[in-house]
Formats: sequence, structure tokens, C-alpha cells
Amino acid sequence: MLQEPVTMEGEETAVLDPPIILPPTSAELPTEDGVPLESPWHRSEINLLLESLDYHWQERDDYYAGGNMYVYFSIQQVRNQDYRGPDFFVVTGVDGRKPRDAWIVWEEDGRYPDLIIELISPSTAHTDRTVKKELYERTFNTHEYFCYDPATNQLEGWRLAWQGYQPIVADENGRMWSEVLNVWLGKWEGVFIGQPATWLRFFDEENQLIPIAAEANAARAEEAARLAQQEAARADEAEARAARLEAELARVRRQD
Repeated sequence: MLQEPVTMEGEETAVLDPPIILPPTSAELPTEDGVPLESPWHRSEINLLLESLDYHWQERDDYYAGGNMYVYFSIQQVRNQDYRGPDFFVVTGVDGRKPRDAWIVWEEDGRYPDLIIELISPSTAHTDRTVKKELYERTFNTHEYFCYDPATNQLEGWRLAWQGYQPIVADENGRMWSEVLNVWLGKWEGVFIGQPATWLRFFDEENQLIPIAAEANAARAEEAARLAQQEAARADEAEARAARLEAELARVRRQD
């Protein structure tokens, strides 16, 4: 039988506040599940997206881009071990200099990803288009969600409106505009880290490919070599012109 609180005459009963249960910290949460990505292409594509955005926004430190990283958004999710790790996501308006092993919403002032890209595989296609889409739409309120299937080269996109996610219409090149990144998303055929493939890339407002740092450096080196070659050609031409002039003057002197 429960005992009533004992109080002395003239004293008030002490009421204890319930204990405060704090959410787990980044040090207490798993950051990986040990499950490898679907293919080397998936791993490389994530790196390509991260490198492209980092170069494009190299002057900015007010965003965070993550790849294959858990996003923690509720205590119930942690209890259920229902871990969600988008292939690629971007959060704007945050301190991008802060190192993170996972995106923990309650440690980020309640901020969720503004853009998410999932790279579809046979084992994830249904979940990416249904369960995750509903989660990103209704819980995350992620402004833009894209799915890319490397098997079919199909790009799908949705943008959040008052009535929920609405499909993003592709342009004549099959590219889709991102309001969050202010870039086009589209296919590009080429070589990245030795892998020739069709890749999902970013393009600027003029539909020019946004390079990674290595590509930009190579382009600058190529342009410098081209200019040096032009300068050498001009110098050779000037030398040849001077030689012709000197020969002409010598001929005239001989005639005099």
C-alpha cells in the first residue's frame, strides 16, 4: 500500500519534479552500420556530388553537405533503431566548419536537410520512392527530393508545396532545376577517378558543367599551356618576320 507523504503541521508537501531524460549525444549514437554501398559507382557518385558542391560553394561556410550519413530526428527512431542515411543531403544556413559524424536534428536547432538525393538500386528502389519519400515530405519537410537510377539513367524530383511534394519538370536536356542549390541536376558521361560511366552532375544557370577542383585545375593548366603555345607561336612569327626584314634590307644594300 502506498504511503501518503508525511508532513509536519504548517509545512507544505514537497513535490519532486520528474527526472529529465536527455536525448543521446553524437558520441552515443551509431554512425555506420557496416553495410557497404550497393556498388563502387554509388560510392564514387556520392563523392562526386560532395566534391562538386564543395568547389562550387568554396567561398561559403554556411552550409553542410553529407553523404551516406545517418540523420537522427527523434528519440523513438533511436529506440526502434530505425536509422536513416540519405545518400546525399544539404542543409543551408548552418555552420559548415563544424565536424559531424551524423546529422542529429536536436543538436542542430531542429534543422532538417533542405535537399536530399537518393541513388536508387534494386534493393532500395521501392523504399526510396515510398517510405523515404513520405518521411522526407511529412517529417523532414525537405524542400527538394531527387532520386536517380543509374540502371536506367532516370532522374525523378519533387519540390515541397502547400499540398505536399509536387513533381519537378525536366527541361529539354532532361535536367531538373534545384532551387536549394541554384543549379541544374543532370546526366554527364565521362570519367571520374578512373571510372568511365554516366554520372549525376551539377550544371550552372548557363547549363555549363560545374567542375570538381581537380577538373578546374586541369582546365586552368590546359588553358595556361594553350596560351603559352600561342605566345611561343607569336614569338616565332615575330622572329621570322624580323629575319625576313633583315634579309630584305641586306638585299637592298647589295643592290645599292
